[in-house]
Amino acid sequence: MVANTQMEELICIPGQRICPLTEETISGEGTYERGGYIYSNLAGVLKFRKSEKITYIDVISPKAKTILPIPGDVVTCRVQVVNQRFAKCLIIGIGDVVLTRHLRGILRKEDVRATDKDRVEIYKCFRPGDIILAKVLPQTELHTYQLTTAENELGVVVATYRGQDVPMTPIGWTEMQCPVTLAKEPRKVARLMTENQLQTLLKTEVKDEKMEE
Repeated sequence: MVANTQMEELICIPGQRICPLTEETISGEGTYERGGYIYSNLAGVLKFRKSEKITYIDVISPKAKTILPIPGDVVTCRVQVVNQRFAKCLIIGIGDVVLTRHLRGILRKEDVRATDKDRVEIYKCFRPGDIILAKVLPQTELHTYQLTTAENELGVVVATYRGQDVPMTPIGWTEMQCPVTLAKEPRKVARLMTENQLQTLLKTEVKDEKMEE
């Protein structure tokens, strides 16, 4: 997250649930509505836009750039292949920058968690199609970036259940649930900003706008 003079900017990723949809709070640029909630449609910075009594929730994507990650960078990835030893990923964003050219990454079994590394079952942590946050490790292979999710803030942020296009809801740090079928699946869930924190952020922004008026 990048701090500004008034508040912390929240970086959103595609499919991330932002806040409930209300008569006063509706989706704007870079967001969409589904099931009574507002979701991010792209990777970018969360913005609040006030118009009379309506607050529009926008996600603004910075101008696309071609950059390369360095060790320590947090990247957004889409999981492609999962086996017993590793998960192959496509790096689609670095920080708040959306990549025009995706990069290859690999997440090895021993880099999934900080503890109990020998007990990790990688298929219970990630599935193909998942969107994850990971951190870049020092590169050991040409053209492939080694990744880790061995921090609480790293892991799965968006996942869908088989045959459904609705994002699953985290119900713990190791499990997500489909809101349609109520089926549960194991995941290594990232600890993101909670809905209550998002609501506090929204109220703070609205309060600041009223004070400026």
